[in-house]
Amino acid sequence: MIRARLNAILDRPETRTAIIVVILFNAVLLGLETIPPVMARFGQAILILDALCLAIFVVELGAKMIAQGRSFWRDGWNLFDTAIVGVALIPGAGTFGVLRALRILRLLRVISVFPRLRRVVEGFVTALPGMGSVFVLMAVIFYIGAVMATTLFGASFPDWFGNLPRAAYSLFQIMTLESWSMGIVRPVMDVYPYAWMFFVPFIMITTFAVVNLLVGLIVNSMQEAHAAEGVAATDAYRDEVLARLEAIEARLRER
Repeated sequence: MIRARLNAILDRPETRTAIIVVILFNAVLLGLETIPPVMARFGQAILILDALCLAIFVVELGAKMIAQGRSFWRDGWNLFDTAIVGVALIPGAGTFGVLRALRILRLLRVISVFPRLRRVVEGFVTALPGMGSVFVLMAVIFYIGAVMATTLFGASFPDWFGNLPRAAYSLFQIMTLESWSMGIVRPVMDVYPYAWMFFVPFIMITTFAVVNLLVGLIVNSMQEAHAAEGVAATDAYRDEVLARLEAIEARLRER
């Protein structure tokens, strides 16, 4: 009986909205803590409100544990919320002082509250196996490109292509299109006029082909997750309708 009531309360739109408001409000408080003048004037109040927000999260998780029982630990999103809130409960002093910076991770709880954000994350996670193959392909391309760039340009540009790690980092910068032309390629072309024959195909393969392949995998996984969610919702609605029909038939038989 208690579990049913707690589930009903937690599933109310008002409850979910209130939790979202607390998450966003807590994120603002954590941002204010990084501003020394604000902390000097309102520091005590901000810390009290921050502790209050954390207490609300703990109470919510406790209510979920009671309401859902063992099934609570079989839900990945519940484990996600528990981990984030658990990090916030670790003392932020001494050896664990660095963990104070991780308190902002509480804002990630908004992902588990919004169904659309959850769908994006689920699609990304579903795409990870396929993305692994793409990353292996990209690693092979980068290794080949780094070896070639070191051999071709390392003697004249040791800071960029003097060894394998430097060449790989420079090629990564080129792939992101960050100052790739005026910063790296054009100076190299002043010494090696035909260097564009190496860099242009590399950009075409990595930036436009492989990266777009990653995006396509993620989008496809998101669509599959959305379709699976729609099928699950349809099945649940069908089961509910069948249950109601059976209840109506049972009442008619009793009459």
